[in-house]
Amino acid sequence: MAIATTIGITLGAAALVLGTAAAAIEYQYRRRPGNQLDLTPGEWHEEVLSPERRHLIGELELINRTSTLEIMVPEVHTEVKLLSGSSLDGITTRTEVIPMHPDEKSRDDNYWFGYIVKIGKKTRMKVAIDIQGPNLDRLKAAWIAVTYVTYGPEGRIPKTRHVVVPFKYPDPSESTNWRKIPEADSEILPIKTHLLTNLDDPVDIVKRYVMPHAQPGDIVTIGETPVAIMQDRWHHPSTVKPGFVAKRLCYFFLPTSSLATACGLQTLVDIEGPVRVALAFFIGAIAKVFGKPGVFYQLAGEQARLIDDVTGTLPPYDQFIVLGPDNPQQVVDTIKQQTGLSAAIVDVNDLKAVKILAASSELSTDVLEQSLRSNPAGNADEQTPVVLIRPGRKSQS
Repeated sequence: MAIATTIGITLGAAALVLGTAAAAIEYQYRRRPGNQLDLTPGEWHEEVLSPERRHLIGELELINRTSTLEIMVPEVHTEVKLLSGSSLDGITTRTEVIPMHPDEKSRDDNYWFGYIVKIGKKTRMKVAIDIQGPNLDRLKAAWIAVTYVTYGPEGRIPKTRHVVVPFKYPDPSESTNWRKIPEADSEILPIKTHLLTNLDDPVDIVKRYVMPHAQPGDIVTIGETPVAIMQDRWHHPSTVKPGFVAKRLCYFFLPTSSLATACGLQTLVDIEGPVRVALAFFIGAIAKVFGKPGVFYQLAGEQARLIDDVTGTLPPYDQFIVLGPDNPQQVVDTIKQQTGLSAAIVDVNDLKAVKILAASSELSTDVLEQSLRSNPAGNADEQTPVVLIRPGRKSQS
């Protein structure tokens, strides 16, 4: 009996030690960065060789974000899709990836040999796209997908960097359609821009397209989705891995909600965590039974209302999940500092709902809401993400 007791105690102690060790290993594993190798959007320029031929060239960086791990890149390839105002018949593209490693000489055939990005280091690549065919002047943008395979502690994981490069840049003078808003005692001017991308910056957009029209006292407003796109806050659903919470709770949202798909809801879970989202859902469900809707969105975090799922915006972003902007107050403060214009980031829809995410401190929310209630920027492909508001004398007093 004593021997059996001793064996039982020994086995129990061993199990406790093994369990503790397993928990410690799991804790350390979850803290590891894994294959954390990021590809930047890069810098792009266009070379027009003839009316029927042009080159699009980008230089991108691969950056090892880890502090203790080396990550290998055994494979890189690209795909390009063109967006045009007319047919793409007869237009061909050819892409090439050219290694630009700092410590290795590239081959004459530009073969991508397996390369190790050391701890905290980076390397470069050039992506060259040759475009040939008729009506190239009708091209609006190129959507480039650069897929690179990371090989490291988490195994072989492919990742994709999406970049949208515009071809057409409207003349700022084309925006002339000022409209009076009597109830706000203001005038508004929807301003057309090029297709905004993760290569753009909100301040530069204001300087380029708004400043030629602006005068002291004007207010510049930018849609929340265009700001998020410029901040690179958009993800392809193929990179989202729905978990237990997202797969089960997405069925309970209205079909029109951006949280009604497993990938859309998982995007929120990735930001706020599964516990917060699940608790917000169950508390919100109870509150709705007692006649108080909207509690979920109050508890689940700001992004719950701002995420746009697939089809939620204009091409090619209709293929992506777009988050709400990051630190919108800092964006409007920077616009104010660098241009002198008061600014606001807004979420407006065709149902006359106006949500102000951030605004310069001196602005009146009433003027903003009344001026934007008609949704002058539009929700289709107008490409007028910026609206200039000129308050009347009564509004300014």
